[in-house]
Amino acid sequence: MSNVNELTEEQLYQRYEQLKAQLERYKRENMTLDMSRGKPSPDQLSLSEEMLALLTADELITDDGLDTRNYGQLDGIPEAKSWFASILEVAPSQVIVGGNSSLSTMHDTVARGLLKGVEEEAKPWSSYPSIKFLCPSPGYDRHFAICEFLGIDMIPVDMTNEGPNMDQVEALVLEDETIKGIWCVPKYSNPEGVTYSEAVVKRLASMKTKATDFRIFWDNAYVIHHLTDTPDSLVSILEEAKKAGYPNRPYVFASTSKVTFPGAGISAFVSSPDNIAFTKKQLSFQTIGADKINQLRHIRFFEKIGGVEELMKKHAAIIKPKFDLVIDTLQQKLGNKNIATWTEPNGGYFISVNTENGCAARVVALCKEVGLTLTGAGATYPYGKDPLDRNIRIAPSFPTLEELHKAMNVFCDCVELAAIEGKVEKSKA
Repeated sequence: MSNVNELTEEQLYQRYEQLKAQLERYKRENMTLDMSRGKPSPDQLSLSEEMLALLTADELITDDGLDTRNYGQLDGIPEAKSWFASILEVAPSQVIVGGNSSLSTMHDTVARGLLKGVEEEAKPWSSYPSIKFLCPSPGYDRHFAICEFLGIDMIPVDMTNEGPNMDQVEALVLEDETIKGIWCVPKYSNPEGVTYSEAVVKRLASMKTKATDFRIFWDNAYVIHHLTDTPDSLVSILEEAKKAGYPNRPYVFASTSKVTFPGAGISAFVSSPDNIAFTKKQLSFQTIGADKINQLRHIRFFEKIGGVEELMKKHAAIIKPKFDLVIDTLQQKLGNKNIATWTEPNGGYFISVNTENGCAARVVALCKEVGLTLTGAGATYPYGKDPLDRNIRIAPSFPTLEELHKAMNVFCDCVELAAIEGKVEKSKA
């Protein structure tokens, strides 16, 4: 089938009826398929099962003699601090190691900013009538949910193929003291798969802001989640901010959620020495430390398998065929129809699809009718409102290849039907 926009009225009606009949056939199959979240598959989780039985009772002491069974070491065991430091290219003293969820750390970091400010002399953000965060969009729905839950106003800024639209960002932060932060997924971004360019990183690090307590929330979730042998490179935001004279501006977050076990991983908060000292002081009222046994278990596991890089190659071997299947199916079924575009990322967990304007919600609804669950239309924008109603996030990781093949056939047919429906309705009018 050629470009949908070039079909005659008769051809449109014919294809419309074909697609409706196909969806009825799908319904009779009673499918239950899910591409709504970026969850590791059972095969991926199995890669780390050996870790569960790795430590015996006499192996719970760290290299420097710390008993991981007991209280202490608020900022994490030295081995785990050093491991994250090597991944994120910082000094171990700049790392605080936490529990399984970097999302929890991000939430708590925002909440502490609201309650106590982000440095000794700064006002609590809650002392302002309202504060705002910049939200590059499409972006990560759970970042936006934190803001909505905590009552922080969100300002969408456009995503480009190099990162946030920096002309928009710089103009906004220069004029408004109540803009206190920006959400960033800088490598293989969610959902676009974009890695921020060197120019974007440097502009973020050095830009003038009216708020002296402005912070960059740098969620480096996919820093080692490569799909190819030629991974994207990312400039260090901490180094660039230090060079620019704003060393305290970035907060960096990372975790092993999609490396080992999402429900039992380890996470890191990384920042300047001043920010680390201030955060440790605040954390001392909240916790005596995260699960040190789990931290040690992770380090010993990575040592045993020859480094985390070997594990990530096995993850890529499982995930890349799924990404390839999604992109190949999109190309085969929609590539010449001029009704959708999509990303082809080098890493991460998502593929971003843009339908024709006004079609995304209809596509999601059509898919749901036949048993395919997708991330909600609009979820990748603040308040769940995609102004063009076109973006849909595809999460290929969890389904099997067989399930994914079926899901993508359903998805592509629904994208085409939604586009043709609109044209048929116009022709009737």
